Amino acid sequence: MAVTSPVNESAVTEFQERFRGTLLRPDDEGYDEARTIWNAMIDREPALIAQCAGVADVIASVTFARENDLLLSVKAGGHNVAGNAICDGGLVIDLSPMRSVRINPGAKTVRVEPGVTLGELDHETQAFGLATPAGIVSTTGVAGLTLGGGWGWLSRTYGLTIDNLRSADVVTADGELLHASDKEHEDLFWGIRGGGGNFGIATSFEFDAHEVGPEVLGGMIVHSFDDAADVLRFHREFTAGAPDDLCCYAAILTAPPAPFLPVEIHETTVVALVLCYSGRIEEGEEVIQPLREFGEPIVDLVEPLPFTAMQQMFDEELGPGYRNYWKTQLIEPLPDEAIDIVVKRAGTLPSPETQIVLEHIGGEIARVDPAATAYRHRNVPFSFNILPRWTDPEDDDAIISWAQEFLKEVAQYATPGVAPNFLSLEGDERVKAAYGANYDRLVELKNKYDPENLFRMNQNIKPSV
Repeated sequence: MAVTSPVNESAVTEFQERFRGTLLRPDDEGYDEARTIWNAMIDREPALIAQCAGVADVIASVTFARENDLLLSVKAGGHNVAGNAICDGGLVIDLSPMRSVRINPGAKTVRVEPGVTLGELDHETQAFGLATPAGIVSTTGVAGLTLGGGWGWLSRTYGLTIDNLRSADVVTADGELLHASDKEHEDLFWGIRGGGGNFGIATSFEFDAHEVGPEVLGGMIVHSFDDAADVLRFHREFTAGAPDDLCCYAAILTAPPAPFLPVEIHETTVVALVLCYSGRIEEGEEVIQPLREFGEPIVDLVEPLPFTAMQQMFDEELGPGYRNYWKTQLIEPLPDEAIDIVVKRAGTLPSPETQIVLEHIGGEIARVDPAATAYRHRNVPFSFNILPRWTDPEDDDAIISWAQEFLKEVAQYATPGVAPNFLSLEGDERVKAAYGANYDRLVELKNKYDPENLFRMNQNIKPSV
């Protein structure tokens, strides 16, 4: 692999001497592994990968990139669909070695470094009967998910991940380490809660944690695709009155050949209600009884299970190695005619791994002022997600077109908003749509903390200076 470094060897050597972690070049062992991320569509070749051992390495890396005019990207979990963690020909600041998790059980707080995954966070917090709302796939990185807003099974009860963020340490474009909270650098704290990596590199996050588990009521109820329209309409009516402790997704997918599913539905399209009730199990059984009684489900897999198992339920189905392109929109409850469109389109899934997922949000998320954090679109109950996954690059154009046309047809029933974490590479207008009325304030922050746009490998908020 031939990737020419854009800086001279003496500069790289000097950087290496003050760097405690591992600096990888294209010919080094581990380079290909380090540049590989969750979305297999992303195949980029950075000139250097700086695997940071601590904050001093992050500061040195930012300084090196700035002084040598290098394109810079930041990798933490590497799970984001847009693939901005890896750049071509520049410097990747790789935070994945920074994986400390520290719990304060008395204060019910947890502090994590940016390389931590949700699974690692859950493992440590659940040892004390605690949890922080963060995602539904345990291999997701905490850092990227948080900076884009972040929601999961617990968010209807406890809010977005950023609503549970107490403070963060951030290395800015000039190499300064700032502590951001509601008492220090309040403007930066506002911006990193949803504004992504536009203002610096977060090297530490402190979260509130809540008493959850060790068991929750969770799993899925699977129906025939023939009943999809009726199931989606029932889901719309049922979730309208659901308590905050219940989060219930609706998904259209291809049933895997799993032992817990009847053989006759293996590799056929089904519709599933996927739920987590985080309150008392006995209360949850009463709350979800209408879900169990509706229609003629093929199989009911809802049961008490460890919260960590709930968090890992879709790890295999959403694992690495596949090509991914997402189209999503925040929506109000879909009217009947929109549901009919969804069912018709979903009848022609372009690959067995493709899913259509209606994520149930609202609850505590919607009780926070939309101007309180950079994340704006709180007053919507659902996120509608078209999630194609495939393996053959020759299918790229056809599958991406399928997703785009699908969303275009549904978009007439959607809000203008979209969650930043769900954006693929879709351009400036979609970034502006993600932030709505908060966008201009974010530009002002960008002007202050990164006027040269050093941090531009992201859903970029461009400075105006």
